[in-house]
Formats: sequence, C-alpha cells, structure tokens
Amino acid sequence: MPTSPLDRRAFLQKSAVTTAAVAAAGQLGAGTAEAAARTPHKPNRTWSFSILGTTDLHSHVFDWDYYKDAAYSDKAGNSVGVARVATLIKQQRAAKGEDRVLLVDAGDIIQGTSLAYYFARVDPITGTGGKHGPRHPMATAMNHMRYDAAALGNHEFNYGIEVLRRFEEQCRFPLLGANALDAKTLRPAFEPYTVKRIRVPGAPDIKVGILGLTNPGIALWDKDNVSGRMVFPGLVEQAKKYVPRMRALGCDVVFLTDHSGLDGSSSYGDALPYVENASNLVAEQVPGIDAILVGHTHVEVPSYTVKNAESGEEVLLSEPYCWGYRLSVFDFELELRHGRWHVTDKKAQTLNPASVDEDPEIKRLLQADHELVVKYVNTTVGTCTQDLSAAESCWKDVPIMDFIHKVQADTVKAGLSAADAALPLISVAAPFSRTADIPQGSVTIKDIAGLYIYDNTLYGKKLTGAQLRDYLEYAAKYYHQVPAGTAVDTATLTNANSFWDYMYDTAAGVSYDIDIARPEGSRIANLTYQGAPVADDQVFVVAVNNYRANGGSGYPHIATADIAYSSTNEIRQLMIDYVTEKKSLDPADFAAANWRLTQEGTPVF
Repeated sequence: MPTSPLDRRAFLQKSAVTTAAVAAAGQLGAGTAEAAARTPHKPNRTWSFSILGTTDLHSHVFDWDYYKDAAYSDKAGNSVGVARVATLIKQQRAAKGEDRVLLVDAGDIIQGTSLAYYFARVDPITGTGGKHGPRHPMATAMNHMRYDAAALGNHEFNYGIEVLRRFEEQCRFPLLGANALDAKTLRPAFEPYTVKRIRVPGAPDIKVGILGLTNPGIALWDKDNVSGRMVFPGLVEQAKKYVPRMRALGCDVVFLTDHSGLDGSSSYGDALPYVENASNLVAEQVPGIDAILVGHTHVEVPSYTVKNAESGEEVLLSEPYCWGYRLSVFDFELELRHGRWHVTDKKAQTLNPASVDEDPEIKRLLQADHELVVKYVNTTVGTCTQDLSAAESCWKDVPIMDFIHKVQADTVKAGLSAADAALPLISVAAPFSRTADIPQGSVTIKDIAGLYIYDNTLYGKKLTGAQLRDYLEYAAKYYHQVPAGTAVDTATLTNANSFWDYMYDTAAGVSYDIDIARPEGSRIANLTYQGAPVADDQVFVVAVNNYRANGGSGYPHIATADIAYSSTNEIRQLMIDYVTEKKSLDPADFAAANWRLTQEGTPVF
C-alpha cells in the first residue's frame, strides 16, 4: 500500500485541467448517444448512459441558512440544497433519456442543519410516546428525486442506529455499506451493493453494479453509538471482496460510492488500522472498478483518474463538493462485443445548480416542514447583555468561546464523583464558525446553534499536566510559523497542516501562551493553573466533546484517557438550557482571557 498522500497542489491542478477537457468531450458524448438513438432498426452495438452523484448533503433541502434565518449566500455565489440540484437532475434526464440516468449519493445525509436536528430530536422520525414519527424531509426529497442508491456517511450514525434504521425504512432506495458490519456476526449490517439495469432496445441490458463504502472513522467518532454493535473495516479490504463478486454476477459496469476522500490521509493518525480517505487507494489497488463517486472531504473534484496497479486500467473519480453545491456527472460509452457490454469511454464533470430554480414539487412537499424548523430556530430563549462575535475566535480568546467553556465545565463539574471533583477542571473546545454571532438583546435558538453547529455530546476525561501540554502543542500546529519581527496577517496565519478550524482546540481553566515564532512542538509557554506552573504529574479533568474524546482529529492521549464523566446530552442543547435558565447571557459571568499568541514572548494582539 502506498504510504505517501497525493500531492494536493498537483491533484487540484490536474482536476482543473481535466474539467476543461470534459466540457468539450461532453458534447461529443451527447452526439454519440443521439446517433445510436437514430438507428432503431439495427441491433444496438453502442450505447451511453450517465450516473449523477451528490454527496455530503447534510440535510440541506432548500437554499436556506437556518443559522442566519435567511437565504444562503457566500462569497463564491454558491447555492445549497437538493431542491436546486433536483432541477439539474431533471434537465439531465430530459436531455439523455429517463432510462439512461442513474442517481447516487455518497453519504452524510441526515445530520448537519437545524432541519436535521429537528427531525432527530425535537420531532424525531422514530416517534415519541408510542406515536409514529414523521417522515424525514431528506427521505421525502430523495424519494421524489428517484435516487437509486446512497452510501452511508459517518454522520448517519450521529443520532444513533435506531434513527438511521428508521430513515432507511423511509427511503425507496438502498443505503449501502459494504464495510459496515454487525459486530457479532461480521456480516453486512446494510446492503453492500445493488445492481441496476439500463435497458437497451434490441440488445442485452447493461448491468450496473453500485458498491457502497463508508468511513472506518465511525468506530472512533461515534463510538458511543456503535461500540459492540457494528465494526467498520477498511475500504480497500471490502472492495477487494465485493468487486470480483459483482463482476462474477455479470456486472458490465462497476461503480463505487465512497464516503471517503481521495488523498490517502487520516485525521486520526494511527488510531485505526484503516485509512480514512482511501478512495484513491481503492482505485489503485482493486481491479475491476470503472468509476468512483467520492465524498466526506467537502471539496470539489470535477474529474480525476487513478491507474489501477494490477490491470493498468484508468479509474475515474469525481467529488461534487458538499451541501448540494455541485452535481457530479459521469458519462459512459459502451460497445457490445460477443454478447457483453464493454466501457469504451468515460468522463466526469461537476455542474453548478446556482443558476437554476428550486424544484417546485420539492417545495410543495417540504415547505411545511421547513416552516416548522424556521419557527423552532427563531424561538427566543433569553437575552444577551452585549454582542458576542466569533470573528476573531481563531486567534484571540474571545467571550463567545468562553460561553462554550463555561457550559461544558459547569456540566461536567456537576456530574463528577467526590474524588474526581477534587481535581482541577478545565475545558477544551474549537471555534466551529467564524461567522457566529450572539447579538445584544434577544437570543434565539438559531443564535446558539450557529455557534455550536455539531451534535456533539460531552465527556470529562483525565489528563496529566504533561499530556495536557502535548495536547495543546498538537493544537498549536494550527498556526503557520511567523518569525519574530514579522507582521502577523490573520488571513494567512491559520489552518497550517490542513488543520481546519473545527480541529483546533483552545483551553479554559489554564493559562498559556502560543509562541508562533517557534517551530511546531515547542510553542506552548507559561502553562499555569491558578497562577502556578502546571506539573507534569498533576491530574486534570478535561471537559471535551465526544468527537475529540473518541479520537477525532488525532489529538494525543485523549482517546485512551480515563473517563470521569459522560452524557448523551448535546452540548448545543446544554448551551440553550443555560440561557433559558439564566434568562440572560452576560459575559461578566464567564469571560476570561487565559491564552494568547506571542512571538518570542511578545504578545501579537
């Protein structure tokens, strides 16, 4: 297995060049299909069809931002939601023929917006009090769009297996997971693959096998929901098992939908024996694959090819960003030889739905659900004495982050045993959204949800002083090195090492400096607790979310640390409850600037 990850710059350059070529090639492919359709009296020897792909929709139905209570907008002019994507899909089916288009998703469907939370927790699809629950809006939308299959994403497991199973029951298409196995029997817990037929007049059907693979990181990230119930082996390992089986069944085309990126990297280091972003490795190491729809990493890859090491055949890959920003289009040309279809050409591109209207039927079907969620997120829970902004949270200790720390620390403290309550308590949390803002005056659910956008639950884990220093040093690799005497530009300071904002933890309860003039691994200075230097053998209880506590982002020590506290309550809801109970959010109750950036000891800001 190759160990060096794909060079990102070369990868993006290659994608850009391929996209331009694809645009020209698409017109040629359409001409071939039209030519075939014009010869109905002769046996068809060539045929074309397409597979359309979405991924990481995260319950974006409409072009709407529930956190801002407004139409979605960003600097790039993107739109979000399957309602717009559905219009592109209709256009593709109209142009190519209803029977020549398949529709597939690569996972992360039922988590990610206030709409997703509402139908998992507020009015859950599993039902409450013995009453039958509602249909999930994503099931309604995707059924209407006539999806043929979807891979399981890691976020499918965030609300527990029962919610996922209910969603599965509501879908008129299979949720695929060849590497999601029952922990006891090691048999597939979901369908591993499905076979679709493309009808060809006067010739055999084209059999298209669709294999679904999910992310091994689920075993870490949702340990509380899956431990002892399901296991998640590697993508390469399971593809090697199922691709030959699908070919033996007579599949003319083998298409994979992977909830896994394509640069060979893993955010969890060596915590698992399987690669997180393994789609490129699957393409390289498993012969017999024609194309792969890629997900999980929230990037746009219009078209990319990987040569299979054994067969020498080119495998075509495409990733359509996330949230409905793009639609991947795979076009296949085939020729009938000796009674079997063979792929003669294939290409991929991504389409942008921003310029089309939302599908009116989806709007009709789901407008009422949308309005319920809008009403819910606009519920007032209290007031705030001043505006709290997260705009500078990635390089300054700002009060809005201390609000998170306050709630985490108070909740863990209340649940500790007498022995653990005697230990010093600190909190760690990440700045999930730089655009979050809790306004002065009325505070609504959406204001708090916009700050804490994930459905994480809360842990208390024990770390020594030495382990805490390692933890903070790991976090500090988030910053690019800026030598003393050099001006600090916040536009280029952060996200070194592909360490994204959600991966960067700050700590409250201890004081420390991060010296960005120093190399990685030696940046934490003046680490103190209540004014005294932190001793290596001093034991702390650390309030931390479940994602990080179970190994998310690869932080040292925390995954194996002793547990002092755990809860199934979402941190976001605890924050909402805090404001509801207090009736007023006042930074005087929690704001404390306890960390700062320095250059050789001199404060940066």
